[in-house]
Amino acid sequence: MIKQNQVQALKAHLALNVHSVDRSIEFYKKLLGIEPSKVRTGYAKFDVQNPPLNLTLNEHKFNEQGALSHLGIQVASTDDVLVTREQWIATGLLTRDEMQTSCCYALQDKTWVRDPDGNEWEVFVVLEDNLAETAPCECGTKVAENATATANTTSECCTTAPVGVTRESSVTEARCC
Repeated sequence: MIKQNQVQALKAHLALNVHSVDRSIEFYKKLLGIEPSKVRTGYAKFDVQNPPLNLTLNEHKFNEQGALSHLGIQVASTDDVLVTREQWIATGLLTRDEMQTSCCYALQDKTWVRDPDGNEWEVFVVLEDNLAETAPCECGTKVAENATATANTTSECCTTAPVGVTRESSVTEARCC
């Protein structure tokens, strides 16, 4: 029974601006493993059940990537991360792993993919949370030009060294939530 004045939320809604709905539909079909529930000119909707999400793609002309840092799906275990990675690989998506990474003051295992507009998606598990604050976290804002980045461009939670297994070459970009 719902208490008076209590809202029953059904699912989160995320609307992404994309350059091409058609290209993005192909990517998100692979990422989510489902077909869109609605497609119109310049628009597509994915009604995701697990995790509950109303994802819409809106075709707009824009020159740069927006203010969005990245998107993610938190799962229960490293096995879930690895299963999702294998599903993504099987559909042809390029993945990038970060295992045992200290990110946003938590120890995590994760894998990443990038959509046609450059939006990065991670699937991740938090292995240990609330780590001590040892350095400012600027995850997602520091990208090293090469693996010889200086200490000024890295922090405890955002390393620029290649980490984990990858199907992409020369991965030195650090991201975290």
